[in-house]
Amino acid sequence: MTVDDPDRHGLTVTAFPAAQLLPDLRRVLARLFLPGEGVSEANSRAADLVERVRSLSAAEAARAATRILERFADREDDLVSLLRSHAAAVGHDHDAPDAMEEDRILILGAALTAEYALEGAALCNPSVVPHPDQTGLLPGQLRVALALRAIGEGHISSIGFVSATIGPGSRWAFDERVLPVSTPTVSEGDWTKKHFKETLQGTERLNQLSHAVIRALPARFRAAEIEDAIRGLPIDLVQQPGTRLELDNIRAVAATTYHARFAETSLLSQRVLFPNAAEEANGMEDARFVLFTDDDGTVEYRATYTGYDGRSIEPRLIVSSDLEYFRIHRLSGNAAKNKGMALFPRRVGGDMLAVTRIDGERMSLSRSKDGFVWTVDTVLSAPRRLWEAVQTGNCGSPIETDRGWLVLTHGVGPMRRYCIGAMLLDLDHPAIVLASLTEPLIEPLGDHQDGYVPNVVYTCGAVVHEGTLWIPYGIGDIRIGVSSVVLEDLLDAMTPTMAALQVAGAPR
Repeated sequence: MTVDDPDRHGLTVTAFPAAQLLPDLRRVLARLFLPGEGVSEANSRAADLVERVRSLSAAEAARAATRILERFADREDDLVSLLRSHAAAVGHDHDAPDAMEEDRILILGAALTAEYALEGAALCNPSVVPHPDQTGLLPGQLRVALALRAIGEGHISSIGFVSATIGPGSRWAFDERVLPVSTPTVSEGDWTKKHFKETLQGTERLNQLSHAVIRALPARFRAAEIEDAIRGLPIDLVQQPGTRLELDNIRAVAATTYHARFAETSLLSQRVLFPNAAEEANGMEDARFVLFTDDDGTVEYRATYTGYDGRSIEPRLIVSSDLEYFRIHRLSGNAAKNKGMALFPRRVGGDMLAVTRIDGERMSLSRSKDGFVWTVDTVLSAPRRLWEAVQTGNCGSPIETDRGWLVLTHGVGPMRRYCIGAMLLDLDHPAIVLASLTEPLIEPLGDHQDGYVPNVVYTCGAVVHEGTLWIPYGIGDIRIGVSSVVLEDLLDAMTPTMAALQVAGAPR
């Protein structure tokens, strides 16, 4: 869309060319680099590296350490501590850090470090929620937090953040993204017995052995407590053929949940959630954040995302009260099988609800009692129009309006062209689709057609402020744009469904 472009619905969708977010190649993450890993070699390259560092004279080591700190200290968060930890990665095998002075430790750590450009390949697919800090604003303004999909070398996705301010009036301004990036302290997550059992069942690992392990666990536990349960198993059971492999699988499932805490001094735009669990090793994709209010008044941010390990995908959950401390879990159940789950912002009829896609092309409604185990309720919609003939899906969490749940959708049509549409669900009975757009709301036209992945506009969430729907979206998977539309105009432009006409004629 161009600025103030009336589309085929008679709607005016306003784009904001000045409000764009581009990839920043300075946003780098220093990662452990082990030379020769994954390559069959007769000798350890790490051992040779340690000896080369040892062979430096004291003067050479001092000069080299100084240069490393001068060149990289402002690019990394606490570079000295990071280099020491990377040096320690080979220290136990090669007696490195204990036998070296500080300069050599830093050089060795630097030789075992490589910078990773988080947005080196792409920046796309934002979701947006109200920011936890609304202080210092003018009347008519709203501060929002956006989660971004950042893609770097090897097409590994991480979750970055940025804040923006909406208003006063028709104005959107991204805040400056601060450097260096900040990574969290990661610790073990926790499980309930019920969630763990459902997850093992979903991986077809629920058998006599896993039942015995589960019985020995407390009602809530952490991964380390799996070992206590295993030690208490009957010796005859442990000695059964295949037990070692089964126990390793149980341990692997337990390790899929973790907690990530950022320093209180870090700013939102510095924080990056980079893959930690094995099932997300190749990417944390397309986080859909929502501000969720539970029936007891608890308010917290929740997000679903897709974990990708290079072969298969797993829907996963993020929970946070402040966007500083994140609890990260695996989801389970027959509705947690595909990409693109989007959570409702509150319970409906006592259940948590989500719009999901379980067969690759149709949208469904799913429900859960606890937010972890999800079951399919009913199919909401299937591809009907040419612009969505390949597949349909949601574009973020449903938004509550006085006329129903507004769900932004995406459709994929000829030439793998992604467009953004919309549909409306009944407030009390969201399985009922009341209306939908017959043509796209936003489509890849003009300069929106080109990018790392051409012909794609895509969002993972929008926000309403003072009667206007604000939609940040990825353009060609290479940059973020922003458009807006008057909410009532959008709702009026939707075509009612037969179900809506039946609901309107039924007694209330």
